[in-house]
Amino acid sequence: MDMQRSIAEIFHLQKDHSISLRITDAAARKKKLTRLKLLIQENEQLIFEALESDLRKSKFEAALTEVYFVYAEIDYAIKNLFSWLKPRKVSAGMTNLFTKNRIYFEPKGVSLIISPWNYPFQLLIAPLVSAIAAGNCVMLKPSEWSPATSSILVKLINENFDSREIACFEGGAEVSEALLELPFDHIFFTGSSKIGKIVMAAAARHLSSVTLELGGKSPVIIAEDASLKRAAEKIVWGKFMNSGQTCIAPDYVLIHASREQEFLELAKAIIEKQFYINSELDKSSYGKIISRNHYQRLKDLRDQAVLDGAQLIKGGMDSDTDQTIEPVVLSKVSMASALMQEEIFGPLLPVISYQSLDEAIDYINQNPKPLALYIFSNSKGIINHAIRQTSAGGTCVNDVIIQISNPNLPFGGVGNSGTGSCHGFFGFKAFSHERGVMFQSKIDFSKVAYPPYSEKKNLLKWLKKII
Repeated sequence: MDMQRSIAEIFHLQKDHSISLRITDAAARKKKLTRLKLLIQENEQLIFEALESDLRKSKFEAALTEVYFVYAEIDYAIKNLFSWLKPRKVSAGMTNLFTKNRIYFEPKGVSLIISPWNYPFQLLIAPLVSAIAAGNCVMLKPSEWSPATSSILVKLINENFDSREIACFEGGAEVSEALLELPFDHIFFTGSSKIGKIVMAAAARHLSSVTLELGGKSPVIIAEDASLKRAAEKIVWGKFMNSGQTCIAPDYVLIHASREQEFLELAKAIIEKQFYINSELDKSSYGKIISRNHYQRLKDLRDQAVLDGAQLIKGGMDSDTDQTIEPVVLSKVSMASALMQEEIFGPLLPVISYQSLDEAIDYINQNPKPLALYIFSNSKGIINHAIRQTSAGGTCVNDVIIQISNPNLPFGGVGNSGTGSCHGFFGFKAFSHERGVMFQSKIDFSKVAYPPYSEKKNLLKWLKKII
């Protein structure tokens, strides 16, 4: 009860304060973003240690995918914020000649950000950057499944920012439930499709707008003409980064049957090169599974797939003591197996052969739209055909994962993989209302629409032509 009261009190404080925060200019928001960056820099080592504790992330991987990623997001927002806030001119139509028309970006108000455990720092702070840039008050809920990082985030935010503007709440599902009872102006959620539906239903009770960054089974198409070694290197890196616990990780590979065996041999060799030293797993470069339940789920998926007829090409070694599943590659996987029915979110890579490109495309289209689609080919015709014939939140050609690093591209899902987009201007836009404003001129034709209409029947023909 005390927790719910505290959440409600801060929400109402933020609701009142959001009115004054709405009119802050670019300079004030840049100042807050600069302060956030300095705080992160001052606490960098503690953040690295927390990420190592939660997920056994190496400092290099944590810097690249979490901390430095956020620095880039902050720097990009600071560089572009003045132009983002500037009202955008749009032209007048024939029915409103001589008017001036502008689009103003105004903050939505009080926003809620709920983040997951797989990139527990980046996936909370990156949307916070967008929310600050847009001028919102924000309430934050990091994941309880990454407790070390969650603790650092609560300390960093609550000890350095006015709770009327930014507040962070630690805890489990009961905290999320209490937050979702409140009428936020916007909710930004990153996580599973299952929980995304719960968040969307809660938002609907208050008509809150939502950005849902979900997931799904992101496929890789390897065409017959692809540069196979290059493809294998990139897929192995992207799949097994963070021990496969990445929302845009390659979930499964569809490869032309004539190249399958070569790819499997390359993948095995590259896994050894990237993640093993003298045949021993290099745990300084390879993460652990977040929880005992998720660890057991992944083992069951792999073992059941083998029982269903899949061939284990690589992997099969586990460490119960530190929740480690070594990189797994499987071939001849049954499409009916659980491995192919749910998002894997772990270090298991099914490889499935096809005879024609359209066979692979048909399989993708029979399933929910993925967050990412990866295409490896040297043919513009094949690439364009695959892009046109499929739908995905985003696509990367001849690489994986790196599409998220360009702030000029929207990042987001479609259908089951999410709604809305983020990063850069698209993140600023997610937390903003686009307010259309028209300024009438002294030369005013609107009186044409005033009654009485009995005298204006002949005007309809003219109006029909110009509207």
